[in-house]
Amino acid sequence: MAKTSQKSNETNRRKFIKQTGLAVGAFSLIPRHVLGKGFVAPSDKINIGVIGLGKQSHGLAKAFIRNENCQVVAGCDVWTTKNEWFKQMVQSEYATTKGSNSYKGTRTYLDYKELLERSDIDAVVVVSPDHWHAAQSIDAMKSGKDVYCEKPLAHNIKEGRAMAKTAQKTGKILQTGSMQRSGKNFLKACELVRNGYLGEIKQVLVNVGDPAITYNMQEEPMPAEVNWNQWCGPAPLLAYNHRLAPSRNNVDFWPDWRLFKEVGGGILSDWGAHMFDIAQWALGMDKTGPVRLVPPSDASAVRGMKFYYDNGIEMIHKDFGRGWGVRFIGTEGIMDISRSYFETDPENLTTAALKPTDVRLYDTNGDHYQDWLSAIKTRKQPICDVETGHRSASVCHLANIGYQLNRPLEWNPVKEKFKGDSEANKLRGRKARKF
Repeated sequence: MAKTSQKSNETNRRKFIKQTGLAVGAFSLIPRHVLGKGFVAPSDKINIGVIGLGKQSHGLAKAFIRNENCQVVAGCDVWTTKNEWFKQMVQSEYATTKGSNSYKGTRTYLDYKELLERSDIDAVVVVSPDHWHAAQSIDAMKSGKDVYCEKPLAHNIKEGRAMAKTAQKTGKILQTGSMQRSGKNFLKACELVRNGYLGEIKQVLVNVGDPAITYNMQEEPMPAEVNWNQWCGPAPLLAYNHRLAPSRNNVDFWPDWRLFKEVGGGILSDWGAHMFDIAQWALGMDKTGPVRLVPPSDASAVRGMKFYYDNGIEMIHKDFGRGWGVRFIGTEGIMDISRSYFETDPENLTTAALKPTDVRLYDTNGDHYQDWLSAIKTRKQPICDVETGHRSASVCHLANIGYQLNRPLEWNPVKEKFKGDSEANKLRGRKARKF
């Protein structure tokens, strides 16, 4: 970008901050009397900043606020309304959790790069829409901060690989928010598959939502509280619609940016980053992926994509009648697993005790967030590290590409390229918009 453009952007950013009158609170350490008995000294806590203050950020921020090993000290969003909400929410949560109204340690920003400039922040939680995950996570790691990034890890395959390379180069810890891996039933299910309790796995059915579609929402008046150019960022500049990105979080719907290929990956990607992730984990494919895709014969179909692994296992994006979930079909049994059910045929497998000689998988003891904090302390990789998150997200990206092109594709998971298909290879990434 030319220097004149950079200067213009900086002037516009500062003008926007001044015009919107965004208030910020002063940063201060939590006093000992607020922490109470059994506290961790402030100097030993991991200071966290949250980037992206939409609806999903509420639950994540609360999880870290309630953890004694860290403290939430900053937040960032392009919406002034969400910055104000976040400050009030964090202070209220600390007052409820710690029994005091004196916590004033959260400062908010309109530009995430200002948050990253703070040397007192150790780690960031990236909860922005998918199209911002890579840039914000990469910038955070380069600034010396560890990262918790919501799933799916990246908007496309090339961005995910760039995140993995940055983590390797900087030595930073990145935990992907595919938190089903920290669920006891999912752990048990994957251990059953991995140890052959269903016999040889022949087929896996994964039911999640539809592929991504092209943005098609009607333009609405632009709210004054948002820097929309910054919200779109590296993605195309889209027409504003409140369903795409509401100005406040107290709405009874999840923002629809997830549906559109410009900024999301469809519900296929949104939930596929959970359910395809479980299939990958159970099959031992965390560092690789399928080698061939065969789309449904009906070009308009939103289910039916078939994936084939190098060992011959077939995985199908298919509705098997039980909501979002995974079905493993083996020579000696069948297993269905989701957040609301864990059932096997034969029935006794769900309660079967694993043998001492069985392979045991990574157990977070049910806490995906503490697993990340522990990894920051120990510098050992967490349960869903950047490579694992990238590979699971790549399955979703491959599916979207397959549905879009509607032809069989051969994929090389080592080179991360399609064989003999330049059009498909172009869809592995995109050029970022200058803004």
